[in-house]
Amino acid sequence: MSESRTPAQIEADIVRRRGQLAETLDEIGVRVHPKTIVGDAKAKVVSTVDQTAGRAFVKVNRTIAGVRASFVGADGGPRLERLVPVALVTVGVVGLLVVSTRRRRA
Repeated sequence: MSESRTPAQIEADIVRRRGQLAETLDEIGVRVHPKTIVGDAKAKVVSTVDQTAGRAFVKVNRTIAGVRASFVGADGGPRLERLVPVALVTVGVVGLLVVSTRRRRA
C-alpha cells in the first residue's frame, strides 16, 4: 500500500534534500578548487619523495653495513687480510691518476 504524505511532510523532505544537495555542491566546490588540487598534488609529491628517500636510506645503510662487515671482524677489529689489498689498490690508482695528470700538464 502506498502511504499518503501530507504537504508538510513533502515540504520537509524537499527542504532536507536541498540541504543535502547544498552540502554536496560545497564539497565538490572544495575538491575542484585550484588550491585544493595543488595542495593534493604537493602532498602526493612530498609523500613519494619521503618514501623514495626512506628506501634509499635503508639501502645505503645495508650497503654500508655489508662493506663494514667485510672489513671488520666479529670482535670489532680490522680484518687485515682484506684491508691491505684494498689499501694497496687504492694507493696504486691514486698514483696512476697523479702521474697521468702530470703528464697531461707537461
